[in-house]
Amino acid sequence: MYINKTKEKKSQVHLGIIVLIFALVFGIYLYSKSHLLPFFWITGLAFGFVLQRSKFCFAAALRDPYLIGSTSLSKALLTSLALTSIGFTAIIYGYHISGLEISLDKVIVNISPALILGGILFGIGMVLAGGCATGVLMRTGEGFQTQFVALIFFIIGSLWGAHDFEWWDENFISKGFKVYLPDLFGYLGALVIQLLAIALLYILLDRWAEKRSDDLNL
Repeated sequence: MYINKTKEKKSQVHLGIIVLIFALVFGIYLYSKSHLLPFFWITGLAFGFVLQRSKFCFAAALRDPYLIGSTSLSKALLTSLALTSIGFTAIIYGYHISGLEISLDKVIVNISPALILGGILFGIGMVLAGGCATGVLMRTGEGFQTQFVALIFFIIGSLWGAHDFEWWDENFISKGFKVYLPDLFGYLGALVIQLLAIALLYILLDRWAEKRSDDLNL
C-alpha cells in the first residue's frame, strides 16, 4: 500500500501580511529619524526579495560551471556586469562633461598580491560556506543552519578585518598599482573593451555548457 508522505504546503499569506505591516510601520519610524532611511530600508527589502526569488548567488555563479556544468547564473552575472558598466560609465561621463568630478580614489583598488590572495581565500570560503555574502544572508533568512553559522563568522571576520585594515593597507595593499581604463583609453574606449571582454566570457561559457552537456549525453 502506497502512503503519500508529501506534506501540503501551508499558506503563508497571513505571515506575509504581518511582515508587510511591520515593514511599513518600521519605515514610518525611520522616516521620523531621517528622510533617507526609508529609501535605504525599501531598497534593502527589494534587493532581498529579488535575490531570494531569483536564487542569485555569486558563489554559485563561479562554482556551478565547474561542478555541474550549469552556466545560467554565470551568464546572469555577466549580464548584470554589462548593464552596470554602461550605467556607471554614463553617470561618470555625465559628471565629466558637466565640469564635475567624482573622486574614485577609494573605489579603485590597487592590484597587488594581496588582492589575488584575498580573492582566492574568499573564494574558498564561499565554497565552504555554501554561498557568498548575499547567498549567506538569503539562506540565513530561509532558516539554513549552516549559513547561520557562516554568517556569525562572516561578521567576526569583517570586524577583525576592519580593525586591522590600516596595517594590511600600509604593509600589503598599498604596495600595488592602480589601473583605471578611462585614463588609458577614454570613457568610450574603456566601455567597449569591458563589454568585449564580457561578451567573450559569455561565449566561452556557452561553449563550456555545450561541452558539458555533450559529455553527459555520451
